[in-house]
Amino acid sequence: MDLTVISAGAGVHPDAAAAPTARVFDGPGMAADEAVLRRLEMGAVGLDLAAPPVVLPDFHHKRAMEMPSSIAVATLGTIRPTFTSSSVNCGMALIALDCDRPAERAIGEFYRAVRERYPYPTRGGRELTRDEVVASAVDGARFAAERWGVDSNELERIEEGGRVDLEQWGGGARLRREMPALTWQLARLRFGTIGPSNHFVELQEVEEILDPEMAELLGVREGQMTLQYHAGGGVLTGEIGHLFQRRRDTARVMRAAMAVQKPLFHLATSRSAAQLRERMRLYFAKGCAPVELDSDEGQRLMLANAAAMNYGYAFRLATYGALRSIAQRVFGGEMGRLIVDSPHNSIYEEQVGGRRAVVHRHNSCRAFPASQMPEGTVFARTGQAVLLPGTHRTSSYLAVAGDRSADSLHSACHGAGTVIDQFEKDGRSVLDPSGRHTLRFRYTDEDPTRAPHLDDNGVNAAMSVLSSHRIVRPVARMRPFAVLH
Repeated sequence: MDLTVISAGAGVHPDAAAAPTARVFDGPGMAADEAVLRRLEMGAVGLDLAAPPVVLPDFHHKRAMEMPSSIAVATLGTIRPTFTSSSVNCGMALIALDCDRPAERAIGEFYRAVRERYPYPTRGGRELTRDEVVASAVDGARFAAERWGVDSNELERIEEGGRVDLEQWGGGARLRREMPALTWQLARLRFGTIGPSNHFVELQEVEEILDPEMAELLGVREGQMTLQYHAGGGVLTGEIGHLFQRRRDTARVMRAAMAVQKPLFHLATSRSAAQLRERMRLYFAKGCAPVELDSDEGQRLMLANAAAMNYGYAFRLATYGALRSIAQRVFGGEMGRLIVDSPHNSIYEEQVGGRRAVVHRHNSCRAFPASQMPEGTVFARTGQAVLLPGTHRTSSYLAVAGDRSADSLHSACHGAGTVIDQFEKDGRSVLDPSGRHTLRFRYTDEDPTRAPHLDDNGVNAAMSVLSSHRIVRPVARMRPFAVLH
């Protein structure tokens, strides 16, 4: 398999002196859109940047979002929530299954069971008690592992071990004291759901091993069946995201919830007229004001952000527990194993160039080298595992962080869908010469359709940019054969 479909290069885009120049990882024939790049660069004017903003393959702008996708932005003393999604901890995970590739009848039974467990439209049932919501926000994936019977040893495959410690920002006691009761009650709903859109549950086969040593350590082998899924972070992440900024993507239901929650959270708890004015400026006025990291408001925001991340980790581990149980019941074999769970919308405090910074990632995942992973874990030997999905019509990749990932703020793009679409549109990708297809299931009782595969030129082009700059090292290539989305 050739990963050099196009040559990769990090472009430098000169612009007006007032605008910071982003570090762009692209290549000939897939250059970052200049208008979208300009939007990012102008949005970064005046920021306390720790390094140039990073632009990764699959760079594009969704109309409802303030900033483009596939970016990483590090600031030194402020938090800028609009440089990530309004709902943090949307992410993807990969499960290794120990069974033979199933027949179409079994595949259909599997997806029927998934739809029954996670129906769409959702039925509005309460999956958790209020106390369990709080536990998920405080303990993250640890709570979910105990609640859904997942071996705690698997938590090492989740970023941050599936839990961000809240104590440095006031801990669980402050979180329980300050968060409105309605916030906890709404977060009881739709826990672990997947649903349509760009979220998916995909069955794949490992078609090629590119790094045998890393593959063995991670637990994947040629011919193996895998399950990759893309799920959000859940209701609480969206609530917290909208509590701290006025966002463009606020749906009608969220607007109604915020009409009650925001005044309770910010205004009713104000201790002085000055604090009331400050919170009005930060959270209710037009525009997206930065929040000073070391201020009380900054610590309050980071506490809520960490709680949202924890809830998201628990949310996706609950999904993992359900999906692997359904797969074992339908397909047989041993219980599936988690290879990696990787968020791609996040705000973390990290070291950048030896200084403390706030790193905002929007539709980009973290890629730490082995030296920065917890001792004794698999990732401390391999580097952090990274997923680069294609689409349901192309291969996807499992990779590990490369030795130059710091050049991209330890970030890699979370997919290659936009690149693949562009390659197909302009004729650089054609139908798969072998005539393969993916069984495509929907959230209806209709029979699945067969989506013909493309060649892998688009996803290979994205991977070639990342690998040539040693941001990641490809480990395995997986080909889909069935998907629900």
